[in-house]
Amino acid sequence: MDASGLILFFIVGIVMVGMGMLASHILAPSSKNLQKAEVYECGVPTEGPSWLQFKVGYYIFAIMFLIFDVETVFLVPWAVVMKKMGAVAFIEIIIFFFILGIGLLYAWKKKALVWE
Repeated sequence: MDASGLILFFIVGIVMVGMGMLASHILAPSSKNLQKAEVYECGVPTEGPSWLQFKVGYYIFAIMFLIFDVETVFLVPWAVVMKKMGAVAFIEIIIFFFILGIGLLYAWKKKALVWE
């Protein structure tokens, strides 16, 4: 695919997303009143401020989990082709685990895995 085809692909994608958003804005039923703008949880009015600041540690822990969880998905295709590729696949997975280990040691050193 040359550069013009790639540019056309992105333009068509942007136009289609824009048309979908415009169509949903125009065609979707809506009613504006103050009661719909109120914050609620499970149909029960909130008590106190609705906007609370969470510790960044929760987000870092969740992102770390997602990173390591998604990376383990790559082990399945590796296991499928391991027997065919032999030593090359084994060396590649050792490098992969080494990179994962470096990331884990970095997170450990920064105390991203400490739950307080």
